[in-house]
Amino acid sequence: MTFEYDSYRTWHNEKILTDVVSKLKKRDFDAEYFATIEETTEALTKAIPADAAVGIGGSVTVRELGIIEILEKRNNEVVHHWKPEAAKEKDRETRKKEGLADYYLTSANAITMNGDIINIDGIGNRVAHMIFGPDNVIIVAGHNKIVPDIDSGIRRSREIAGVINAKRVGAKTPCAETGKCVDCKAPARICRVTTVMQYRPWQTKIKVLLVNERLGY
Repeated sequence: MTFEYDSYRTWHNEKILTDVVSKLKKRDFDAEYFATIEETTEALTKAIPADAAVGIGGSVTVRELGIIEILEKRNNEVVHHWKPEAAKEKDRETRKKEGLADYYLTSANAITMNGDIINIDGIGNRVAHMIFGPDNVIIVAGHNKIVPDIDSGIRRSREIAGVINAKRVGAKTPCAETGKCVDCKAPARICRVTTVMQYRPWQTKIKVLLVNERLGY
């Protein structure tokens, strides 16, 4: 059920997101605001050529957009290691191939009010491809990923995204049982590589789409 009060939340989120867009542009990122998922997927469909190969990072946000199905339907080559039929023994090769695509589509664990983009990975393929490899990187993030500062972004990445993703993949970690991060030393720990992009890397085109919706973890 939608209440009239929701409009005020939407208004507030829009003010925050459009301000973050301006901050990202000052960091040399190409950034844009979208009000809805539908507007976002339409923009992505226009931005990605029909003959382009698209690598997809490990991102719930991207899958919630429905963009993978749209790209596959129009016969884009879509590479992602979450495909049910993807062979486990070729997992590393698939992850590498994602980074060789014309476009790499993913999300972020957190984006600060000043335009820092924060991520934590277990393997590192996602953050590596975001920084260098594909000619074009597109990062999509909902309003729930916006945080005040870098410290808050790292906490969010560990205590929210990390915990929920550990549960999603069935990791044998304390957080997957208790729902709380304890900065564990478990062999199955998924929080292993932390990156903070403070400015766009020189040789990578990065577009950031901020959406006034709750997306991903």
